[in-house]
Amino acid sequence: MKSHPRYAEGKAGDSDSAYQLVKDCLSLEVIDSIQAIFAAHRPVIASAHSIERDGVNAIPEVLADFLGIHLGWQVDSSIVQSNIVAHTGADGFSRLARQARFDGNVESGKAYFLVDDFIGQSGTLANLRSFIISEGGDVIGASVLTGKTFSAKLALTAETLKLLQAKHGNELEIWWRAKFNFGYECLTESEAPYLVNTPTIDRIRDRITAAFQA
Repeated sequence: MKSHPRYAEGKAGDSDSAYQLVKDCLSLEVIDSIQAIFAAHRPVIASAHSIERDGVNAIPEVLADFLGIHLGWQVDSSIVQSNIVAHTGADGFSRLARQARFDGNVESGKAYFLVDDFIGQSGTLANLRSFIISEGGDVIGASVLTGKTFSAKLALTAETLKLLQAKHGNELEIWWRAKFNFGYECLTESEAPYLVNTPTIDRIRDRITAAFQA
């Protein structure tokens, strides 16, 4: 996807470029799979159209429109990212430090299906899911155009959680909860290993603080 000639323009907000990119990268097999799994729920499609340095990323929104047309599902147009996180090209600690926030109207009790253009550490989708659930919605699935293979598993496993607790104990989690308003259990399976593989709590706090300030 990133090698597509229209990628930069679509990422910067050009809808025509985003349309061409999505059209060229979309998998009809995946659409059929989504239809087979979720058709009975008829969810609303919500996209993580984030604010980038050069504009509002148009790719997720266009992907949502494509899926809405192919699947016959409603597409949400009110839920938007309300802050700039600059995740594109960022390292793991920068992604952890700059958590995406969302705002908009969520239909209470309604099922939602999330889409994004790329999945790295899964944090943006997790943040979008959290917002929708906090507003009374139900998130039943998600799909992206591309991403890292190991990021396809979003939910934190019990094994990884135990490794994190054993490595850094309660001290880091207390600091983390004060900083981000959530604990270890809300990290994704791709986020938690960054903390497990960092030797000390001070190192984590320093890296998070530096990334947040940047």
